[in-house]
Amino acid sequence: MVAIFELAGDETVNFNARGDGTVIMAGWTGRSAASVQHHIDELAEAGVSAPSQVPVFYRVSASLLTTADSIEVVGAATSGEVEIVVMEVDGQRYVGVGSDHTDNRMEAHSVALAKQLCSKVMAPALWRFDEVAGHWDRLELRAFVTENGERKLYQQALAQEFRTPGDMLRLFEERTALRPHEWLMFCGACSAIGGIRPTPQFDIELHDPVLGRVLGHTYNVRSLPEEA
Repeated sequence: MVAIFELAGDETVNFNARGDGTVIMAGWTGRSAASVQHHIDELAEAGVSAPSQVPVFYRVSASLLTTADSIEVVGAATSGEVEIVVMEVDGQRYVGVGSDHTDNRMEAHSVALAKQLCSKVMAPALWRFDEVAGHWDRLELRAFVTENGERKLYQQALAQEFRTPGDMLRLFEERTALRPHEWLMFCGACSAIGGIRPTPQFDIELHDPVLGRVLGHTYNVRSLPEEA
């Protein structure tokens, strides 16, 4: 499955066009030990075991990538997490924003499996990495949920709170001995304001205060019934 993204100037970026794209979900990627422990504690409240090492890298199918404005999940125990996304295609690096939508109940059994069960939603537009590399730490992530018809801030963090993409790619290659030709990495999530919870609508944003622009996307979540 090919994921097609937009660049300024009517250009497009096709990820996984050759069918060999590697999709990586990085977890527990905070630069400070305190922030990493806070996220571990937050997930522990939901029954999720601590990772074997930090950061940790999960592989998921490229077919899970979507820029749709609606996804379907099984049951009511899923939620989104806004993350910076970095990808490399044909030697060129790009930046986007996505949601690592995950089955929270399944995480208590297997985080890797839980991530494979839900779509990975991305905004349809990208920026060139070189355009933001000089002020990377100032990029700001935001996510909003809709509760009782009201839009509420759910996550907020600066890029400076996470390991850099270069650092994470280096660690991934060291641990796996893989040197992917074409790759896409979700760079990790911050804590949820008010705790992790489901929502029928999830809004994600990546704000660039230096160049005065925003990557954003909204998607709806349709819960399918769990039949025995």
